[in-house]
Amino acid sequence: MMKHILMPLFSVCFLSAPLGAFGDDQDADDTDEFDVSEEILSIKGDPEYGEYLSGDCTGCHQVDGSYDGIPSITGWDEESFVWAMHSYKEKAREHPVMQMMAGRLSNDEIAALAAYFATLE
Repeated sequence: MMKHILMPLFSVCFLSAPLGAFGDDQDADDTDEFDVSEEILSIKGDPEYGEYLSGDCTGCHQVDGSYDGIPSITGWDEESFVWAMHSYKEKAREHPVMQMMAGRLSNDEIAALAAYFATLE
């Protein structure tokens, strides 16, 4: 299993976005660690399918990478994107909108989105 610790890896995993940029000001004490299985991390996403699915994401997150109070998700490495989405899906991270959005995605859909957003600069 791959483990990510929210702090201090937060800035590494999320490309140096400001703390709280992901819709929550939760401390490491709230989640300590969140595991994503190697099985989930090994899913190869289809970037074209991810582009098709991305409309719900880009309604809030800017495709051009700009930050208007909602963090950019373009250019993330796939593992970090998958980890973040699964931490919302499993409610390890608190943000009602992101929990709802991630909660309705399959593992393959998350992998596809990760593959797509990794291709954007």
